Amino acid sequence: MSSAGDPMHDSESTAQGLFEKAEQLAAEFAKTAVERDKAGGTAKAERDRLRESGLLSLIIPAEHGGHGLDWHDTLRIVRIISAADSSLGHLFGFQHLLLATVRLFGDQWPHYYRETARNRWFWGNTLNPLDTRARIMPDGGHWLVHGTKSFCSGALDSDHLIVSALTDQGKLVVAAIPPSRPGIRLHSDWDNMGQRQTDSGTVEFYEVRIYDHEILRSPGLLGSVYASLRSLIAQLVLTNIYLGIGEGALAEARVYTRSQSRAWFSSGVESPTQDPYVLQKYGEFWVELNAAALVTNQAARLLDAAWLKEEALTEEERAQVALATASAKVLATRAGLDVTQRLFEVTGARATAAAAGFDRFWRNLRTHSLHDPVDYKLLDLGQWVLNGKLPVLSFYS
Repeated sequence: MSSAGDPMHDSESTAQGLFEKAEQLAAEFAKTAVERDKAGGTAKAERDRLRESGLLSLIIPAEHGGHGLDWHDTLRIVRIISAADSSLGHLFGFQHLLLATVRLFGDQWPHYYRETARNRWFWGNTLNPLDTRARIMPDGGHWLVHGTKSFCSGALDSDHLIVSALTDQGKLVVAAIPPSRPGIRLHSDWDNMGQRQTDSGTVEFYEVRIYDHEILRSPGLLGSVYASLRSLIAQLVLTNIYLGIGEGALAEARVYTRSQSRAWFSSGVESPTQDPYVLQKYGEFWVELNAAALVTNQAARLLDAAWLKEEALTEEERAQVALATASAKVLATRAGLDVTQRLFEVTGARATAAAAGFDRFWRNLRTHSLHDPVDYKLLDLGQWVLNGKLPVLSFYS
């Protein structure tokens, strides 16, 4: 029986094509990842390849010009890109987080979705709720923003920005504006040990005009249980970046061990692929990453179910997503840090050569995993296990 015209088959075919495209791009990005990590700066050519690919519209529904993928598949593609180059995976993951921000915080989202799909917009981030230096004040029927924001990933070379600032009353306001707006200064001052091509430096606002229709206020920040899913999407984006880094490190280490590593003189074997200690470590790496992947995928499936409920989502249903997401982030962080630190034990001394670039995996994961401490994810989980308390709604839980 022919499957032509079957919506389910068409959807699966579309997803398969997008995964193949992501794998092709990842292979392309991996060829220059070590060189670009050393150079730092903006990955302009690679960002343009992502624009051209159409992958920036994965989560946008088909009726608004996108591909209509669910979060489970979208986040798997974030992981594929991150395994090749976690800086690009970071920017790519944040693209979909920022689209979710528009969807969850403001009723203008159909417009922004259509324009993103039509113009292949790459979104940049200046929403950092812990950096309170930017202020917003009324100006006639509109607003003015003045101040500085840090950790502004992807703001450079962006086509649209998510901006946040505080009112004099301490209320956080979020808006969507073009980065070409007069008074915005994007600085190339990101020079950290990892994630070197995320352009996560500072942005300064000098009395930047924000029009009233650009404010995301309905329902606004954490304005409903559904809107609070934004925090969990952010956590799952980070989790898939970490998991991708671990998987990428394992894949490159495996190739190196097979092709270049040497057996230790007293091992009694001709190849490190026969060394029982090397085999044991690879087994440990696989168990850690596979366990983290299973929990991460399950959290994404719970997110998809919650996403479809929209405003009917209950606090208890949201809490189940939060708990699964916290578990996934702890596992992915621990597994990734272990693999990226210990991979030298299975590749050998020559793998520390700068040309191999194996150190970038640990540097990238360690840099990014300090975004918010996993200890506080364990605290949330402990409160639920022992005291039955649901995670408190916040930008991080």
